[in-house]
Amino acid sequence: MNQYERPGPKKVPVPLKDEKPIMGLVSDKNFIVSNAVENILAAPKLPTNSEKDFLKKKNYGKVPRYLQTIKKEIEDEYQLVREMQIEEEAEMDRQKFLMDESEKDEMIAALKKKWEVVHKEY
Repeated sequence: MNQYERPGPKKVPVPLKDEKPIMGLVSDKNFIVSNAVENILAAPKLPTNSEKDFLKKKNYGKVPRYLQTIKKEIEDEYQLVREMQIEEEAEMDRQKFLMDESEKDEMIAALKKKWEVVHKEY
């Protein structure tokens, strides 16, 4: 068997040009009426539901995985920002400190002198 041959039974050969077809076959069948009767008596074809029912999918109503990962990344970023703000506030609190008594007395004296100058000008 070569590559151009088909497996299975061979087709009927094409009639030769000098072979005549069978003539004179007559049928009493009225094809128009018989076709109409067959179609009237045939059971109606039921439409097939070609649309996919998305409500019956296993993951219907659930948040997709890729959105869950994006939400988690966003929440992690917010948490990082919150931690940075807390650190910044703690640093600001550390910068606040109490003055010792000598520095406090010097500042009070300087403010009193300034007040006297402003009061005299007034």
